[in-house]
Amino acid sequence: MLVVAGVFSAAASGGPAISSTAFFRTPSGNIGCIYASGGGEVVSRTSVRCDIRSGLKPKPARPKGCDLDYGDSYELERTGRAIVVCHGDTAINSQAPVLAYGKTWRRGGFTCRSKATGLRCTNARGHGFFMSRAHSYRF
Repeated sequence: MLVVAGVFSAAASGGPAISSTAFFRTPSGNIGCIYASGGGEVVSRTSVRCDIRSGLKPKPARPKGCDLDYGDSYELERTGRAIVVCHGDTAINSQAPVLAYGKTWRRGGFTCRSKATGLRCTNARGHGFFMSRAHSYRF
C-alpha cells in the first residue's frame, strides 16, 4: 500500500469521515501522481491526478477560466473522462514510492500501469489517460 499521508475531518453529520492520499511516481521521475479519496471537508471527491514534467503532448487548450498552470496534468474521477487540470501546485513528489515499469497500482476503482513507454490510468468505467514524453491522450 502506498499511503503516505492521511487527512481526517468531521463530516457534516458530525460523524468522522476519513480522507486519504497516496503518492507514486514513475522510475524516470518525469511523472508523479496523487490519489485522493473523498469523505470529508478537506477532500470532497475521489480522484487520481498525474503530472508530467515534460508536459502533455500535444499541449491541450487552456481550461476555461484558468489563470494558473496547465498543460502538464490530467485528473480522473471514479466516473467520466479525464480532465486537463488548471493548478497552482504539483503532484510530482520526489519522495513518493516508485511504481516500477511493468507494475500496476490499484486503489479505489482506479488502475495505473507503469511501462517504459509511459503511464496509463483508468477508472472502473474504462475512461482514463495515457502520458509519456512522446505523446499523451485521454479516452
